[in-house]
Amino acid sequence: MSTHDVLNQAVQPVGVNPADYPPIAESLARADAMGRFEEVREAGALAGSAPVIALGDLAEDHPPQLKTHDRYGNRIDEVVYDPAYHQLMRHATRMGLHGAPWVDPAPHPHLARAAKMLAWMQVDPGHLCPISMTYAVVPALRHNPELASRFEAKLASREYDPVLASPESKASLIAGMSMTEKQGGSDVRANTTRAVARPDGSYRITGHKWFTSAPMSDFFLTLAQTEAGVTCFFVPRVLPDGSRNTFLLQRLKDKLGNHSNASSEVEYDDTVGWLVGEEGRGVRTIIEMVNMTRLDCTLGSAALMRSGVQQAAFHTAHRKAFGAYLSDQPLMRNVLADLAVEAEAATTVALWLADLTDRAVAGDGRAAALRRISLAVSKYYVCKRGPAHAAEALECFGGNGYVEESRMPRLYREAPLTSVWEGSGNVAALDVLRALVKQPEVLSVFLDEVKSAAGADANLDRAVAALESQFSDFESIQYRARGVVGQMAKVLQGSLLARYGHPAVADAYAASRLGENWGDVLGTLPTGIDVGTLVDRATPKECA
Repeated sequence: MSTHDVLNQAVQPVGVNPADYPPIAESLARADAMGRFEEVREAGALAGSAPVIALGDLAEDHPPQLKTHDRYGNRIDEVVYDPAYHQLMRHATRMGLHGAPWVDPAPHPHLARAAKMLAWMQVDPGHLCPISMTYAVVPALRHNPELASRFEAKLASREYDPVLASPESKASLIAGMSMTEKQGGSDVRANTTRAVARPDGSYRITGHKWFTSAPMSDFFLTLAQTEAGVTCFFVPRVLPDGSRNTFLLQRLKDKLGNHSNASSEVEYDDTVGWLVGEEGRGVRTIIEMVNMTRLDCTLGSAALMRSGVQQAAFHTAHRKAFGAYLSDQPLMRNVLADLAVEAEAATTVALWLADLTDRAVAGDGRAAALRRISLAVSKYYVCKRGPAHAAEALECFGGNGYVEESRMPRLYREAPLTSVWEGSGNVAALDVLRALVKQPEVLSVFLDEVKSAAGADANLDRAVAALESQFSDFESIQYRARGVVGQMAKVLQGSLLARYGHPAVADAYAASRLGENWGDVLGTLPTGIDVGTLVDRATPKECA
């Protein structure tokens, strides 16, 4: 006999398509890219399916294992993943989330890929680390045209081959990045790893890398010191003759989240590498890769926000307290609406940045300059907003949200990663200042862009004017960098929403983030907001 009945539990639906989140289609329509929407929906349908959700759970629950030696004592330095991880990698490459946009002949390849990433990322962010690096490596690798001609098509192959073998012998490749050292972190000019040229044109690299994710990738772009300074190198796991390159895995990192992704410490000991770009220009070379992964950081935070608010909106629409559904309680509606505004703003700017990428790759100089400054601004701010958003979404579940089975703790653990990855908050904010100093024209391009919404909202107009005044005093701007860059990000999001977003979202964003009556936590929207529309747009529709 049952001791109790299960009542008032909001069972999360399976089969909801995350691609049906309204800002995704709206962003594609703005860019005249609706011809790519069907493939985005296909990615979303797969992401929302029960079998793929189970794959994500398995990959998260069974972290990769390091195998330094085989049974006979031979050094192998391999990482063993749960089969679910490899299945997710196959899905991601088949959908072209890796290097495919660089060879995609259809219009809007980078925007389409970004929209698919937004839909797919909820499954398991961990496996998307090597996918992101494979996407990002292409423009950096082109600094060595010979290597690019040999391997670029393989980085875009829709097949997935996890076997360690010589890149020349494989039909498809996964790439990684190996920069960070324990004494320097983001300060890669403090790196001590050394590279010495050999007569055959190769280099021998010796040193230690403190953080190298996805160590089973086929090759890595790595930084090492030469007589000319920090230099970028192509380092394969397996050499052209089929022998293993020296790539010694010391240990795997025990991380807060991102458990399905192996992050390692690597020892180079007379390791073979080939030059990418010029000696002493390694930072400038690899920054091409970093900028692309920063786009994915922004996409990642936006995807987590969308997932968090949708789960919270569904839960509160099906859970009663004190005689009413939670989502009908005025204060909860304020929280949900505020979460929805943040998520829509992040999604809109992330997809706009992807569209800028398409235009910049096509040779649009203004788009390239605008992308340069806006990407750094958005990477800083959107990724900073992620952890607070995840915490508030979790709290909508009450105690249920603190339980692993709800999946909200996984989202909460994942949220800080994008703010740390590819430069923490201070690094991202200072990168904005660096752009303003080295490319002064980007500020006028940025201000012209946000001013194109002039007259749409009084709060936005006042915010733009206040932002301009911040640049009159460059003496103290480094001290004020976070505040200035945060203002730039909010003005940019407000301008984009005013021009392209749903009116209810644009009005709520301007009245709160750009107004004077928004509190210091989410759920403090002023009165007069169209809360009903905001909550409805964030609530996933149940499946038949």
